[in-house]
Amino acid sequence: MIDQLIQKIEEKQNPTVVGLDPDLSYIPAHIKEEAYGKYGKTPQGAAEAFYLFNKEIIDEVADLIPAVKPQIAMYEQWGAFGIDAYIRTIAYAKAKGLVIIGDIKRGDIASTAQAYSKGHIGRVTVEEENHQIYQSDFITVNPYMGYDSIEPYLQDCKNYQKGLFVLVKTSNPSGSQLQDLDLASGEKLYEKVGKLVSEWGEPFIGQFGYSSIGAVVGATYPQQGKKLREQLPHTFFLVPGYGAQGGTAQDLAGCFDKAGRGAIVNSSRGIIAAYKQPKYVNQFTLEEFAQASRAAVIHMKKDLEGVRS
Repeated sequence: MIDQLIQKIEEKQNPTVVGLDPDLSYIPAHIKEEAYGKYGKTPQGAAEAFYLFNKEIIDEVADLIPAVKPQIAMYEQWGAFGIDAYIRTIAYAKAKGLVIIGDIKRGDIASTAQAYSKGHIGRVTVEEENHQIYQSDFITVNPYMGYDSIEPYLQDCKNYQKGLFVLVKTSNPSGSQLQDLDLASGEKLYEKVGKLVSEWGEPFIGQFGYSSIGAVVGATYPQQGKKLREQLPHTFFLVPGYGAQGGTAQDLAGCFDKAGRGAIVNSSRGIIAAYKQPKYVNQFTLEEFAQASRAAVIHMKKDLEGVRS
């Protein structure tokens, strides 16, 4: 799967993944009015608004980007209707040829991990008939319960040509409370986790020299990102924290290798809510919110070009 992602990045010449993390405050009134007209001001109405919003953004940016990353919590809060919108969003993006990174951050063991894996990247079986449910190509997972919490996903990655991004050095400020702990070996905890991710990923290395078992490495920690790139030459990075969280292109430059590969960079509200930004608010009407998202993607692509060459 990692080869497919890298090929799409090469085709688009753009390592940007758009985070489809909608909030009702991001959705223009005309979209909400359409959804509420069908289902009222209900969880079903909110979920429908999310789907309509996502569709317009996908339509505007699909030719520019390799992938999208829907964050499942934004949909789960609306119950079954939200999950339906999540599934429909993934199906719509896949029909546009985009790679799907399901941002689910699951982290449990044994049969629980197996159930998460089967639902999101594997297959579920109903009386000997197999079915795909969420259809993600990659998912994010939390490794802090150890190998038991990762192993079921690895089997489905092997069986169905899927991939993982494992939390290693996250972009949030308080992540360092645990991730930067000093170990007796002289390593930081995040470095140890990174080495484990590299080991788990060895059987999944593709033609470009990267594994389908990647790491989440935040743009907000540039020195750590650079160090991890040196330590983990075969581990592909999913890089959150660019834009709205404060990370800059220069901050994440060290996440790329000398060929400009090795990372895909996420932006969520910086793209999907771009029409609210001062630099776009006078350029686009509320009805043109998706065109503002396109402009933000083009800006981000150009911004990243300077640190990939």
